[in-house]
Parts: sequence; C-alpha cells; structure tokens
Amino acid sequence: MKEIIQHIISDLDGLYSPQEAAEIAYWIIEETTGLTRTQILTGGKVTKNISNYKVILQRIQKKEPIQYIFGHTMWMGLDLRVTPATLIPRPETAELIENIDQLVGKQDCPIDSSTSIRVLDIGTGSGNIAIAIKKRHPDWEVWGMDISKEALAVAQDNALQNKADVQFIKGDIFSDEIKDFDLIVSNPPYIMEQEKKEMENTVLDYEPSTALFVPDDDPLRFYRRIAEIKKAPIVVFEINQKMGAAMRELMAEQGYVDIQLKQDSYGNDRILIARLD
Repeated sequence: MKEIIQHIISDLDGLYSPQEAAEIAYWIIEETTGLTRTQILTGGKVTKNISNYKVILQRIQKKEPIQYIFGHTMWMGLDLRVTPATLIPRPETAELIENIDQLVGKQDCPIDSSTSIRVLDIGTGSGNIAIAIKKRHPDWEVWGMDISKEALAVAQDNALQNKADVQFIKGDIFSDEIKDFDLIVSNPPYIMEQEKKEMENTVLDYEPSTALFVPDDDPLRFYRRIAEIKKAPIVVFEINQKMGAAMRELMAEQGYVDIQLKQDSYGNDRILIARLD
C-alpha cells in the first residue's frame, strides 16, 4: 500500500505540491479500496482490487478534477454528488454560509429569526449552498433555483442523500417571475472572460463554463438583475474579488444600504451583504 501511495505522489510531482499529491493519493486509495484513512495509515487490509488506480492517475495527470472522476466531494461535512453539469464547491463558498449564520439573529437584522425564514439560492448548481443552509437551520424554508435541468437533478439527489428538505425549481431570473423571500443568496457566474488566462486547465477544460464566466463588458449582470427585482430585504452574494468597489456602487444605486464587504481567508473581497432601505 505504501509503495502505491509513493508511486502516485511521484507521478504527480510537478503537477501538484507534495501535500496536494499526498491528499490525492490517499483519496484514490480510499475510493478504490473502501478503506478509511486510518486503516490505510495503520496497514488495514485491502478490500477491493486497486489495479485501476493507474487509469485514475492518468486522468488526473490530464488535469481532470478528481471530484468528477469519483463523482462526489466532501464540503462542509456534506457528501455531495458533482458532475460536469455542476461546479465543484469551493472553500470560499463555505465562508458565505458562515456569514449568513452570523448575520441572521443580529439585533439590527430585518429578518425575524424567531419565525420561519424563506430563503432562495439563485444558481444553486449542485445545491450545496441551499443544502448547507437547511442543515444548519432545519426550521427555515429553503429553495434552490437554476436554469439547468441537469444541475437541478444533481441538486435533488444531493438533498435526498443529505436528508435536507430543500425545494428545487427551474427558473431564469431574466425572464421568470420570482416570489418574495426573506433572504436571497447567490454565487452566480462572476469570472470575466479576460481572466481565463489566469485559470487552471482543471477548471477551464472540465467545469461548466456557463456557471463560471460573464462577458467582460457586463460582468455584474447577474447581481444587477437580482438587485433590481428586489424580492428580499437582504441579499448575500459571493463575488469576484476584483469587483468589490463596483459591487458597492451597484447595490447603492439599486437602493440597498448597510452594504458590507467581507474578506475570505485569503484576504480577498469575497462576500457582499446588503439590505433594502
């Protein structure tokens, strides 16, 4: 077992840091043998044939995300199915959830936390945001909306898998009527086309471009639309780190106040919170 792990790490040299390569090696062994990390480290007995690890390794060397290879990922304690129809949940998005938890219940929050709160996650993708909110707040009524029926199918599977009572609907914010909610949360496409040159092939070649990219001449189109329909007293967005000032200006123009920019763990502008005046 140790020899296989070292072989994988060696073959990934130059593609990933030693720490990342080791994590990938253990993940491959866990998935292909059914062993836990503890069993691997303590020399547990192999329960499945692991001869196919070389095929998996070849796919990883071609920059295919390991999450897509195995069809799922762990995020905020949730085991989530992911496919090329959905983005792979990022650590930064977990910080969005944490900011929502900190927001609701504050004395100056316009949402009455003692009542059932209606939440809409726009562009739900795999459903990770909506499901995480519901798991943390079982008494809230949580909805997830997406334009992609393929993504919604994945989201529904994830809700069932994680025992979260989330309602999913197919909808387009630019053409469909949106009901009133207490809170709207969204991590919409926000990467400009010009930023592609800065990105890894693991993202460019495999993750859904429609969930990632916006035109260079209108990078805030999704935020603007959500802001102008004014269907919730509070909105919480994940944003492009380069667009913090522009987002502040946009939300103020749309009549929002108490606009807060929150930095992620890397110090980048990442979360915007605003409420209607």
